[in-house]
Amino acid sequence: MLTERYIKLGSEPNAIRSLFAYGQKRKAEIGEDKVYDFSIGNPSVPAPEKVKETISKLLEEPADQLHSYSQSAGLTSTRQAMANNLRQRFGIDAKYEHVYMTHGAAAGLAITIGAVAAEGDEVVVITPYFCEYSVWIETARATVVEVPAREADFQLDVPAMAAAINARTAAVIIDSPNNPVGSVYSAQNIREFTDMLKAKEAEVGHPIYLISDEPYREITYGDEVPFVPDYYDNTILCYSFSKSLSLPGERIGYIYVSDRMPDVDNVWFSVCGAARAMGYICASVLFQRVVEECVNEPSDVEAYRQNRELFTSMLDELGYEYIQPQGAFYLWIKALEEDDMAFSERAKSQFDLLLCPSSCFHGKGWARAGYCISPETIKNSRVAWEGLKASYQD
Repeated sequence: MLTERYIKLGSEPNAIRSLFAYGQKRKAEIGEDKVYDFSIGNPSVPAPEKVKETISKLLEEPADQLHSYSQSAGLTSTRQAMANNLRQRFGIDAKYEHVYMTHGAAAGLAITIGAVAAEGDEVVVITPYFCEYSVWIETARATVVEVPAREADFQLDVPAMAAAINARTAAVIIDSPNNPVGSVYSAQNIREFTDMLKAKEAEVGHPIYLISDEPYREITYGDEVPFVPDYYDNTILCYSFSKSLSLPGERIGYIYVSDRMPDVDNVWFSVCGAARAMGYICASVLFQRVVEECVNEPSDVEAYRQNRELFTSMLDELGYEYIQPQGAFYLWIKALEEDDMAFSERAKSQFDLLLCPSSCFHGKGWARAGYCISPETIKNSRVAWEGLKASYQD
């Protein structure tokens, strides 16, 4: 028999993907320059030149070697390169044996949640949050527990999180720099949070795993992203090269189970078992080889910084309210009415301005605009932003 839940998920994609698909169709109808698509986090910055050079070099290798299987967790040499990078950058004694190469961040998170959360467990998430967290948590037959971020600055609300954690809590997911807001959790905020989490572990008598979702780790504008395993031993990192190397469509990333974790081997085996059960084994060998060579390549943050300044300056002139992003490439903009869905629909239907409503991220009254687009699109969108603002003043 078909699974009703999967029929529903398949027939109702998340709002980001639906809006992106609408934008593709609309551009074909009226012209790409007439649609102002801020919907999806598709990096506009080209991948580093070394990526192209590495692919070209690898394609000269014998096909039966280049395109063969790797071990389920990935090539030993690639996993070693990821561990070396973590060791060199953050000083942690990372071992390749605890690195699992994944089909992007989505697979990494789905695997990790499945590895640490059982049926009946609870997983705490911070609102607003990336909408697919709840899908992966519910697929593990666990329960989503939502805790709002601090209203003033979108940092972690430690007292509220403490109140939400109990004996059924298996894990907490954090995302810094944050999607959708762009906030970076400060070292003080992370320290207060992890101190609370340690106390809660002692209180409930079992590990509470901290899942750190880090696809935007390299994209910051001056604020340092604290390395979470320095603060909390029971940390699992989920990383992706989609944003840092502008490779979203290639689906390559990794899970790192912190070597400081007391029960690291069993957690590692659980990650491997969850990946096996879900069929997430042997990530693209070609792109394992690519990131092995390119893991130390810097991200072109300057292009996003310039887009941020261009976009925020324009919205300042037009009188919009937003949260200044410290990282990633999204702007969290206050909707011009309480109903963010209606606000987003008006922007789309009347002005071909594609904004993700905050309801998609389990927030209310805001919209997310991705500025990882061309500067020309940002400049040309001014007429749409002006029209949208005026439509609420008539």
